Amino acid sequence: MRTMMMCQMDTEKTNEAINGDRLDAILRSLMDRVRPEAAYFGAMDGMRTAFVVFDMEDPAQVPVICEPLFMELNARITLIPVMNGDDVRTGVGRFLSS
Repeated sequence: MRTMMMCQMDTEKTNEAINGDRLDAILRSLMDRVRPEAAYFGAMDGMRTAFVVFDMEDPAQVPVICEPLFMELNARITLIPVMNGDDVRTGVGRFLSS
């Protein structure tokens, strides 16, 4: 299922990761685990935030994806099932024909 993860990273822990030259490795590891369709980074609510869209093949992936971010960056993570335009059209078509 296409999933969007919003990962808000604790400022103090992320500063430590930057100063320890570990942030790049942490984010690369995340990208290797999820192989994202898209990934964007910015600030939200005064926190460094990543928006990552990927295919969640199995709910058992949640700990594998999230635990390193919780442990290393004290992250707040939200996982949201999302659709692209084609998915919406298909779903609406199925709804209308049911």
